[in-house]
Amino acid sequence: MTTRSRLLLAAAAAAAALTLSACTSGGTSGGGGNTNFVTGTNGIDTAAKGHRSPVPDLSGKTIDGKTLDIADYKGKVVVVNVWGSWCGPCRAEGKYFAKVSKDYQDKGVQFVGINTRDTSTTPAIAFEKEQGITYPSLYDPTGKLMLRFKKGTLNPQLIPSTLVIDRDGKIAARALEALSEENLLKMLKPVLAEK
Repeated sequence: MTTRSRLLLAAAAAAAALTLSACTSGGTSGGGGNTNFVTGTNGIDTAAKGHRSPVPDLSGKTIDGKTLDIADYKGKVVVVNVWGSWCGPCRAEGKYFAKVSKDYQDKGVQFVGINTRDTSTTPAIAFEKEQGITYPSLYDPTGKLMLRFKKGTLNPQLIPSTLVIDRDGKIAARALEALSEENLLKMLKPVLAEK
C-alpha cells in the first residue's frame, strides 16, 4: 500500500469515527495516558495554564463567504463552537451562545462557530438567523478543521463541541455536549479572569 493510500485510509477512518459520534448528548474524553487535563463533574474538561496545547490552524471561508483565521483573535479569549444545522442539541444551545456572545463582545471575548456536515451554507445561514447568532462561523462541511487537532489534546470529538481558547492561543477548556448558559459561563469566566 502506498503512503498516499495509507493517508487516505487514515483520513477516511477518522471521518467515519467523527460521523459515528456526531450529534450526541455527551461523551468521554479521548486520548490516553497523562493528558494533563481534568474532567469536572459538569462534563467540562480543563487544562492548567502551563499544560495547554496550542490551537491548530483554524482558518478558511465562513458560511457567508468571508475569510477568517482564529489566529487573528490572539490576545482575546475565543469560544469555538462546532455545530451543524441538522443537530438537535446544537439547536438547543444556540440561543445561549447568541446571548453570551453579545453579553461578552465588549469584554475581550470572541465567539467563532465551525459549521460542519451541512452540504451547503443555506441551512447554516438559516440556522444562525433563527438562533440570533451574529458571530462568524467557518464552513467545514467535511470536518477537516476538526481533524487538525492533535490526539490527546482537548480536541472537539462530537457535535456539538465547545472549546475555550485562552489569550495566548491555547486550548483551556472543552465540553463535548450541548451547553446551557450557566455551563457556558462556567467554561468562559475562569479563562477570562486569567492574567
